[in-house]
Amino acid sequence: MSGDDETLLDRLREGLRDESLLSNGKVMPERQLAERLGLGRARLRRLLGVLEAEGTIFRRQGQGTFAAPPPAGGGIETLVRCVTPHNLMEVRLEIEPALAAHAAQRATPEELVVLERLMQATLTPDDPRGYETADDIFHFKIAELAHNPLFLTIHQSIRAVRRHAQWTDRRRETLSAERISTLGRQHAALYAHIAGRRPAEAAAEMEQHLLTVSSTMLRVRRHETALGGELVRE
Repeated sequence: MSGDDETLLDRLREGLRDESLLSNGKVMPERQLAERLGLGRARLRRLLGVLEAEGTIFRRQGQGTFAAPPPAGGGIETLVRCVTPHNLMEVRLEIEPALAAHAAQRATPEELVVLERLMQATLTPDDPRGYETADDIFHFKIAELAHNPLFLTIHQSIRAVRRHAQWTDRRRETLSAERISTLGRQHAALYAHIAGRRPAEAAAEMEQHLLTVSSTMLRVRRHETALGGELVRE
């Protein structure tokens, strides 16, 4: 890759970070992006391909290009109102260990490089919100590496609930530096099993990680109950 291409990639990454290259939450259409950067569409597509391969952008047919994992489909508002923390963790414990096992079997070496970078981002977050963003993308990438579009669609519904449910905001209050460090170490172990092509161990590590997460969710529920809130209905 030429030095000019590297410079353009840096400009793209910076524009995605400061959102100057985003429109309505998505990356600008290719025509506008090419005009902004002063280059041809074919060259732009090659550069976007590099960013997609490294996990900086996510492209979805019919939805557009995103600087973060794309949202799930419509109708989520009704679902969010019905789902409790217990519902969410029950489904995650059924689905995500299987995704981790499939990722250990199916991920390409190039995809594992991206997964490692995303895992590292969960180890040194600036704050609980930063951790949750890095955690969300790391788990999404594992779902992608399972290479099963139906599994991915289910996982996107899980993500949508996590992002929109009111009680998920309260969970940040329980994310101390110590707990974030524990969850980060679990991510590192999970990545090691996936990269080491150990599906059974990857599934077991994912299950243990989610049980740790579940204890955080239950702590939120107990807190709300003590305050007399009606946030969680089971």
